[in-house]
Amino acid sequence: MTIEEAREKLSECGQEEALRYVDELSEEEKAALLDQIAAMDFSMIHYVHDREALKERGKISPLTAMELDEIDAKKEEFKRTGLAAIRAGKVAAVLLAGGMGTRLGSDNPKCMYDIGETRHVYIMQRLIENAMDVVREADGKFFPFYIMTSDKNHEATVNFMKEHDYFGYDPSMITFFRQDMAPAVDYNGKLYLESKSRIASSPNGNGGWFSSMAKAGLVDDLHRRGVEWLNCFAVDNVLQRICDPVFVGATIESGCASGAKVVRKAAPDEKVGCMCLEDGKPSIIEYYDMTQELMDAKNEKGDPAYNFGVILNYLFREKDLEQIVDEKLTLHIVEKKIPYMDEHGNLVKPDKPNGYKFEQLILDMIHELNTCLPFEVRREYEFAPIKNKTGVDSVDSAKQLCRENGIEL
Repeated sequence: MTIEEAREKLSECGQEEALRYVDELSEEEKAALLDQIAAMDFSMIHYVHDREALKERGKISPLTAMELDEIDAKKEEFKRTGLAAIRAGKVAAVLLAGGMGTRLGSDNPKCMYDIGETRHVYIMQRLIENAMDVVREADGKFFPFYIMTSDKNHEATVNFMKEHDYFGYDPSMITFFRQDMAPAVDYNGKLYLESKSRIASSPNGNGGWFSSMAKAGLVDDLHRRGVEWLNCFAVDNVLQRICDPVFVGATIESGCASGAKVVRKAAPDEKVGCMCLEDGKPSIIEYYDMTQELMDAKNEKGDPAYNFGVILNYLFREKDLEQIVDEKLTLHIVEKKIPYMDEHGNLVKPDKPNGYKFEQLILDMIHELNTCLPFEVRREYEFAPIKNKTGVDSVDSAKQLCRENGIEL
């Protein structure tokens, strides 16, 4: 992209100011800025002033899950179906690992955080160890393992994995790709700059993973490998079961286009998204959208009607994802703290929100696909998220759950 082309692209959305330092840049810095502008979609910025055009939530109603007793009764059947698909190369893993360990007090990628006490036990190591459990069950068959990074942590993540010999996973089955980035703006919808040669940006939300795969040319790779199902999961849950044969088998046998692992909520107001129907189609309502009326609602058993929280572990039928990849998922405008360069060229790290980021969420992918199997798992065995340094969903609580599961730290 030339400077003239970049200026034209920016002028279409009133953002020419992003090039105000271009004449001061080295050729290398200039090229990096032009590459960033070429890759970035600025069309979403106008929604800051046009919120009414964003899709509103539909009518919310309860959705039942496949519960533990039914799963336990059919466990061996589901496992046979799932292992057959894994051995046939039809199942792949997709790890969402674009985040940094900032909230944990680390400047490294989150996957590099060490929860060990008597030895090194990195978050990524725990995930690979869980994947290796399935490899052994599948008679040594490694499944494709795609790792989504971000511009901020790609090189560090790749180097970390190489340095640790991929924690025993077959490196020929591991593929890294970068998540698309979205611009960050102030409250007036104007782009922030991180530096004279870089526009402030952030990953485009956990719903952008498949479009990022497609942009990286990996849909052809999925076809070449014969992959039919993608198990997408988050980096921060160190008990995450990956390509779990029972989950895979149950979803395949259900005929649904997707499956979602869920746990019974610890409390009606627990901060997890909740499975529901939205206008009659499976969906997820985020905890901050749960009204008191929804939290108080009961089902025919007298249990909470919205009782199953998602743990960001989903199974998607790949061919169905291809049908929706070009559709615009619902855009979420999120108020955030955005580091930026001030008028004196200094980097400012605000202590309170100062603008907006734009995200697509995986919950909207579930809704677009029409059918989903909510699949209950035991939270003490599969849910140990590390979101905070201490307290709820923290390093401390995850360590305790690891110990309860016999994992040496």
